[in-house]
Amino acid sequence: QVQLVESGGGLVQPGGSLSLSCAVSGYIFSIGAMGWYRQAPGKQRELVAIITNGDTTTYADSVKGRATISRDNSKNTINLQMNSLKPEDTAVYYCIADRRYTTQRYWGQGTQVTVSS
Repeated sequence: QVQLVESGGGLVQPGGSLSLSCAVSGYIFSIGAMGWYRQAPGKQRELVAIITNGDTTTYADSVKGRATISRDNSKNTINLQMNSLKPEDTAVYYCIADRRYTTQRYWGQGTQVTVSS
């Protein structure tokens, strides 16, 4: 089993920055790609960014140029740095981890990010 715990959410003013972290524990050796999804009120959950074991990254168009995903395998964490935040970035952000060679995906409990003045 794998456990994911997010931190770093909160209230940010438009134009501000935020850093989210996700701590991974459990069967870490089984983990491949990791990333972040988000879900805004009344909307479907959507991909924000993904990072593979080889550090290949993919970003949603909506955050491209404003977000940076990184992973620290020595600390078993992934991070999401977001800049130039907009009210439409308001959502619950979820950390995900994919089990290698399977379709199994683990989810964190989510952390709220609110962008408002």
